[in-house]
Amino acid sequence: MRSSIFVCLGGCLFATAPISCAQSTADTGPATAGQATTTDPAAKAAAETKMEKATFAAGCFWGVEAAFRKVKGVTSAAVGYSGGSLPNPTYKDVCTDKTGHAEVVQLEYDPAQVSYEQLLEVYWSIIDPTTLNRQGPDFGTQYRSVIFYHTPEQKAAALASKEKLARSAKYQRPIVTAIEPAAEFWRAEEYHQRYLEKRGLSGCAVH
Repeated sequence: MRSSIFVCLGGCLFATAPISCAQSTADTGPATAGQATTTDPAAKAAAETKMEKATFAAGCFWGVEAAFRKVKGVTSAAVGYSGGSLPNPTYKDVCTDKTGHAEVVQLEYDPAQVSYEQLLEVYWSIIDPTTLNRQGPDFGTQYRSVIFYHTPEQKAAALASKEKLARSAKYQRPIVTAIEPAAEFWRAEEYHQRYLEKRGLSGCAVH
């Protein structure tokens, strides 16, 4: 990725132009006297819907975030670092390939609108699961592909989807994507959040 702060080796390839990679809602408070409160059952149900988390490592996190933001039911997405040993790492730290972190995207999603299995389908569609510690032109352990599961149900779904993909014979080489328990998520620097959106780019091709 390229930023004005630090640049690592590698590159994200965009349809529009090459870019080097491996570089509110206001709180209105509670209702007060005289303010109307909703009694609509549908609105109440929506407000009480429990969001769930999903965390994926898939190489350069710019394009991964952009891809998942397009999925109906994904209510938020943040890029960051996970799976390493250094607390509160910076992008510069992670780019040394010595902290053990992977670039990840952590999602919040509404399971009533999109299932975890559907998110897995999106995930497999945007990566090459056969390249170890590499996605496209980006290489290093920070670019490894990992599904970080948050619940036993997510683990089971991830394992089943990986097995299904392996049986499909879509790839001639073995699938090396790891499936691991979710580790501490460290949010990346703000200039990485919605990186492509801020620059008017639609996506990042990683394979």
